[in-house]
Amino acid sequence: MALIATLDLTFKPESLADARALLRTVLADTRAFEGCLGVEVWVDEANEAHVVAYETWESSEADAKYREFRAGPGKITELPPLLAAAPALTKFTVDSSI
Repeated sequence: MALIATLDLTFKPESLADARALLRTVLADTRAFEGCLGVEVWVDEANEAHVVAYETWESSEADAKYREFRAGPGKITELPPLLAAAPALTKFTVDSSI
């Protein structure tokens, strides 16, 4: 069953250009990761430093492998200094019975 993950990020306004460049690079790798069905980036109309990455994964197992990669060899060490707040990851499954 497909899994949806949202990663909610708020960047420091002065770091926005660097953050956007980093996201372009990082998300290219994410989109190419086995089991990734796609990633969209939503930008808050009222605050361009607030973005949400909307990820679709083939399964919870594929997402788990990706999270393991990001916690280990694919860790994004450049990200924390750009953030104004801690990121929030939320995972969803589709309930087609509703």
